[in-house]
Amino acid sequence: MDDVERLWVFGYGSLVWKPGFQPGKTATGFVKGFSRKFWQGNETHRGRPGAPGRVATLVEEEGGITHGVALQLTGEAALDYLNNREMTLGGYIQKMTTFRPAEDDMQSFDVLVFVATPESKHWLGDEPEEKIAKQVVRSSGPSGHNVEYVLKLAMWLRQTFPDVVDKHLYELEKHVMIEIKVNKLPLHVLMGEQDEEAWQVSTTPTPPPTMPAASRSYSSTCAPQAMRCVKR
Repeated sequence: MDDVERLWVFGYGSLVWKPGFQPGKTATGFVKGFSRKFWQGNETHRGRPGAPGRVATLVEEEGGITHGVALQLTGEAALDYLNNREMTLGGYIQKMTTFRPAEDDMQSFDVLVFVATPESKHWLGDEPEEKIAKQVVRSSGPSGHNVEYVLKLAMWLRQTFPDVVDKHLYELEKHVMIEIKVNKLPLHVLMGEQDEEAWQVSTTPTPPPTMPAASRSYSSTCAPQAMRCVKR
């Protein structure tokens, strides 16, 4: 049990805004040598059998940097939950890498990361953001619409790291917004509990009004909840 409680996992997808379990300590920061890409398909959470949605994975890339959050696991149940969510259902594998906290008073430490590979049956690979956006807009699953996954991740990154530009994510966000506008889709339905006014349906998404990143902690967004399987 002690070994598990010393284990941290790196969240770079929906784990940053909806972990599905109550973490112990948390820290925002980044990992090097990886880039976030929407190259993994999903048929269990943000898509359905035969109609997969697109979810994020980390791709090893020289010079790559991905910002996210490190979450301390609080027992074997949390690890079992993540293994089921990411590996059994999601088609990811485990790796270890170094997490670099944004806080100046914290040292770097090892984190567990879940990454997809081309060998996974769910792997969809590289496509232009315009094409990925069309797939995102037409995909939904038991955990919600694929649009929610993309837009809430972009919103979290913009709020937490306003000086960071994730070109792939923000380009995908832009094209998702275009597809929503062109198809006259109801944003409040796609976003679930998200307030529709927090997003402007335009070709150039703007950050929603919110508190400055420095005035809110990540842990304050993680209300205690029963563990259930929701896609990262």
